[in-house]
Amino acid sequence: MRSQHGGRHELGQNFLVHTPTIRTIRDLVARTEGPILELGPGDGALTDELVPLGRSLRAVELDEHRARRLRRRLPGVDVQHADALRVRFDLPVVVGNIPFHITTPLLRRLLSQGTWQRAILLTQWEVARKRAGVGGATMMTAQTAPWFSFELHGRVPAHRFRPVPSVDGGILSITRRGSPLLPLSDRVGFERFARDLFTGRGRGIEQIVRARTGRTAPQVRRVLQQAGVARDALPRDLTPAQWTVLWEALRAR
Repeated sequence: MRSQHGGRHELGQNFLVHTPTIRTIRDLVARTEGPILELGPGDGALTDELVPLGRSLRAVELDEHRARRLRRRLPGVDVQHADALRVRFDLPVVVGNIPFHITTPLLRRLLSQGTWQRAILLTQWEVARKRAGVGGATMMTAQTAPWFSFELHGRVPAHRFRPVPSVDGGILSITRRGSPLLPLSDRVGFERFARDLFTGRGRGIEQIVRARTGRTAPQVRRVLQQAGVARDALPRDLTPAQWTVLWEALRAR
């Protein structure tokens, strides 16, 4: 029966059918502690593996028919018919096979709110790779790195989903830092700072910083040396620790 939100295409549903991959995600969840929030359980392939962990489990499903069937089949699971882009991320562990078309907005929302501690998500491969900093960090990763760490746990070929999507998936884990590199009160200013450097013009970080901050060449070079950053590096090349040093030094000036 068709959902009120549309069919599989509108819902962006690509169900993971590869048992070893499902168990890899389960094993990552098993290393965490506390109640679990599963996003987009679909027909419950991953849910079935999470139930034996013996932890409180809430599953949020947009398709009301699948939510109803899952509720009947797994009475011990708190199955809610709701939109993952609107729920509160108020449980310690978030897990899910994220519909590819909502990956970016969901990540933005996840990283901006909630009290969760660990997220294990199956997303588009390019998103997972970039968020984990493989080949260079993205602006979103840099903006949130003082408060979160990202790790890639493997690529999931498209043929392991049904229906088969046009791109591969990737398993991404995000951990809220127990000891943030910057206080939360710095977040708005730091995010603006990172955005300015990512969108600034220049052949390297020295030119970009000078253009964006108005600092002199000697001033910028001293800061870059302090942070251990090469003058011709690009914003995507910087580590979270280097971003922190640049922010604190340039802000102080």
